Amino acid sequence: TPMVKKAREGVMEFLLINHPLDCPICDQGGECDLQDQSMAYGVDSSRFAENKRAVEDKYMGPIVKTSMNRCIQCTRCVRFTTEVAGITELGAIGRGEDLEITTYLERALTSELSGNVVDLCPVGALTSKPYAFQARPWELVKTESIDVMDAVGSNIRVDSRGREVMRFLPRVNDAVNEEWISDKTRHVWDGLKSQRLDRPYVRVGGKLRPATWDEAFAAVARAVKKSGMGNKVGAVAGDLAAVEDMYALKALMTAMGSGMTDVRPPMSGIDPSMPRSAYLFNPTIAGIEEADAILIVGSNPRKEAAVLNARIRKAWRQRSTPIAVIGDHADLTYPYDYLGDDISVLAEVAAGKGFGEKLKAAKKPLVIVGEGAVSHGAAWNKQIGRDVIALASKAATLGEVAEGWNGYALLHNAASRVGGIDIGFVPHNGGVCSADQIKAAGDGKLDVLFLLGADEYDTRAMGDAFVVYVGTHGDAGAHRADVILPAAAYTEKSGTYVNTEGRVQLGERAVFPPGEAKEDWAIFRALSAVLGMPLPFNSLRDLRRAMYAEFPHLAQIDQIVPAGIEGIRDLAGREIKTSSAKLHSPIGDFYMTNPIARASAIMAECSQLQAGLKQAAE
Repeated sequence: TPMVKKAREGVMEFLLINHPLDCPICDQGGECDLQDQSMAYGVDSSRFAENKRAVEDKYMGPIVKTSMNRCIQCTRCVRFTTEVAGITELGAIGRGEDLEITTYLERALTSELSGNVVDLCPVGALTSKPYAFQARPWELVKTESIDVMDAVGSNIRVDSRGREVMRFLPRVNDAVNEEWISDKTRHVWDGLKSQRLDRPYVRVGGKLRPATWDEAFAAVARAVKKSGMGNKVGAVAGDLAAVEDMYALKALMTAMGSGMTDVRPPMSGIDPSMPRSAYLFNPTIAGIEEADAILIVGSNPRKEAAVLNARIRKAWRQRSTPIAVIGDHADLTYPYDYLGDDISVLAEVAAGKGFGEKLKAAKKPLVIVGEGAVSHGAAWNKQIGRDVIALASKAATLGEVAEGWNGYALLHNAASRVGGIDIGFVPHNGGVCSADQIKAAGDGKLDVLFLLGADEYDTRAMGDAFVVYVGTHGDAGAHRADVILPAAAYTEKSGTYVNTEGRVQLGERAVFPPGEAKEDWAIFRALSAVLGMPLPFNSLRDLRRAMYAEFPHLAQIDQIVPAGIEGIRDLAGREIKTSSAKLHSPIGDFYMTNPIARASAIMAECSQLQAGLKQAAE
C-alpha cells in the first residue's frame, strides 16, 4: 500500500542519513544488504543537509578490516561474538547517534570464528582485511566444495578468478557447519599460492633438482624394483588426502604385494578389527544439541574443530547441558567441570562415579573422545588408545540410553582419516602402522616409503629409505624426499571426503593445479604403468565406479550410514590394561596444522598474535 511504501522509504532514509556514499570503493559492493534494500525500497535523493557522523576506525586484528563510518548500529557482530563464538571482546559504547562498535582496548579478536562477522555485517563496516580491494563478486566463478582444514567437513564456496583462488565463503548446511566456518578455513587461501610444488624433482648428489615426469617415474621404478617390493614398500597418507587418492595408492600398493598402508596418527588405538562405530562421531554433529550430558576426553574442540565447538556452546546455552573435561584445562567458551588429565579419572567416570552419575542418568549421554586420547606416538604404546576407546564406550553406555542414540563420538583432526579407514588404508597382510613404518625405515627394514601429503612425521627418523613425496607444498616431507611428485590441492581436484561423523561429501574442482602438477590418483595410475602393473582405471569416473562397487556407502553423497551401538557395547566390555596415562589434545597452534596453513602469510600473522608475539596498533 502507499502507506507501507512511504514507511519503508522513511526507515531507509534514516538508515542512510549517516551512511557515506562509499559504494564505488567498498568491498561489500555488489553483495551489500543495505545496497539491495535501498534500491528496492529507498528514494533517489537525500534531504539531509547536515554533516554526517564520523567514527574512527577500530583495530580488530589481521582478519577483520573496519570502516566504522559505514556502521548502521545493527549489533549483529556483537551478538555473534557474544552468543555464538563465546567471547566478550566486541561490544558497543555510547548511546543513540554516538553508539560505536569497538573491541576491548582495541586488541585483536581471539575467536577462531571471528571472520564470520564479515558475512553478518549488512554493510561494509566490517570486511575481510586479506581480501580488501582484490576483486568484485561479479568477476568471480563460484564453486561448491568441502573444507579440509579439520574433520568437520564444513561446506564452503570457492570463489576464483582465472587460475587463482580469491576467497572462501561458507555454504549453509544445518547438519554440519550451519552457516559458520573457522578463520583457518576462510583465510588459508593465500597458502595455496605460496611454496607450491609445480614440477617433479629428483635428488641427485644430495640435492633436489628439477626433472621431467618420465625421469621422476624412472627413479621411483628403480628404487621399487630394487627393494623387491612386498612389505619392503610402505605408504603413509597425510591429513588432506581425498578418498580417491588413497584408493589409487592402496591399489598400487596391493599390486606391489604390500600391506604397509596407514592413514591413522602415530600409535593409534583405532584397530582395523574394531567396528566402524569405534572411529565415528556417532551422535552426529547436529546431535550435540540433543545431548543431556557431555564428557570431553583428551580433546580441545575449540582448536580441533572450532565450528563443532560452537555447537557444544549452543547446547549449553539452550539447555544448560552439564559438561565435563578430562584433558587440557583450556578456555572452551563455555563452563565445564574439570576432572583431571589422567586415564584413571576416565576409568572412575566409566565406573559410574562422579560425573559418571550424570552420564548414567542421561537419556542421551555424549562422550567426545579426541585423537590425542587414542593416539600416543610419544609413548610408543597403542594399548593406551585402545583402553581409552573401551572406557569411553563404557561411559557412553552407562545408563538406559534412548533408543537409536549412540553417544560415543570420536573427534578426528584430519579430513582424510575416516575415509581412509573406511576403504582399508590401514595395515593389512603383515603391514604395520605409520609410526612402525618410519621406525622400520630408520632400521633399514623398509626400503621405499610413499608419503601422500604426510608432513606431520619426524623425517629424520626415516634413515636411508628411498622417500617418494606426493604433495602440494615444500614442507617437511618434500625436504626429506628423494623424488617429489607435485600434486593438486583440494581446490584443484574433484574429491570425496568423509567427515568425522561418517558423512560422505564431494568437493568440486575450482581451479587447475599450478605448472606440471597433476591430480594424485592420476600420478599413481601413470606410475603403475611404468612399474608394469597398470591399475584398472583410466579416468576419475572409472576409479569411482570401482570404488563404489567395493565400498557402496561412498556413493551416498551427503548421507551418513549409521553405525549401531552394539559394537560400542562390545568395546565397553574389553579388559583395561592401562592404569595411568595423560590425555591431551595434539594441536598446539590452531593456525599451523598442515602444509597449506604453514605456507599462509595470513595464518602466520594469526599464529603470532595467538602466541602473544605481535599486537599491532593501527
